[in-house]
Amino acid sequence: MLIALYNRSFDEADIGTLQQLVELLESHRISMIVFQEFYERMQPHVVFSKAPLLFTGHKDLPRTTDMLLSLGGDGTMLDTISFVGNSGIPLIGINLGRLGFLAAIPLEEMEQAILSLVRGSYSIEQRVLLHLDASVPLFADAPFALNEFTLHRKDTSSMIKIHTYLNGEFLNTYWADGLIVATPTGSTGYSLSCGGPVVFPQAASFVITPVAPHNLNTRSIIVSDDSVISFEVEGRSSQFLATLDSRQETITSGVQIAVRKEIFTIALVRPDEHNFLQTIRQKLYWGIDRRN
Repeated sequence: MLIALYNRSFDEADIGTLQQLVELLESHRISMIVFQEFYERMQPHVVFSKAPLLFTGHKDLPRTTDMLLSLGGDGTMLDTISFVGNSGIPLIGINLGRLGFLAAIPLEEMEQAILSLVRGSYSIEQRVLLHLDASVPLFADAPFALNEFTLHRKDTSSMIKIHTYLNGEFLNTYWADGLIVATPTGSTGYSLSCGGPVVFPQAASFVITPVAPHNLNTRSIIVSDDSVISFEVEGRSSQFLATLDSRQETITSGVQIAVRKEIFTIALVRPDEHNFLQTIRQKLYWGIDRRN
């Protein structure tokens, strides 16, 4: 078995955890390929029995990799989407961060999770991606997102106007700080913090959620993921921000943009003892009385 390791922000407080992980993988005779920048930061502190293979991005991550292990929070997990692209390499996240809907395996369950991988006691969930089409080159060779696409004001405190169309038919003009189009996976992220609904991963839908809308009657709506959602943006500034997950580009009002479902999906690994219902109950404290 070949497992890729990725971390975006090496913290010396995690040295013990990383050493434990390396020893655990080696004890099960699992080969490792490590993100080069991550390896260079941790190499003085973490001992490998033999030097691992290294990768720098999508092009040199072998298609024979069995899965990619993300070490961090959900932001770290989102970074890995551009690494695996359409390769089909499954992703699994150990949560070294805070909330962790995607990187849902807590640190104390790391050993059990690795054992589940070795035994094959896990399932693969296919998650839908958003694809961005634009009249100018944006986001290089990774114009897709697992969580959400957003449009935002940039150089002014004034609201912007986002004229939104659904399959070419006018939907609404949003007067707001921005607009989010989230996948079911992303429904528990930025969209949720702006009042959007929680959507089950299997739901064939996208969520359109305004950010701080001027019209208080404007709420999130759910549309089919077969829809093409297009936008025209205007405001006092000539520049706006477009984002895909944690990546961003600056655009002008003349840029034509639209989002639709990507032609490929991302595979997430779920150990048998983990599922979506369990995750949202734990992360959102459903059914827990915290008044005491």
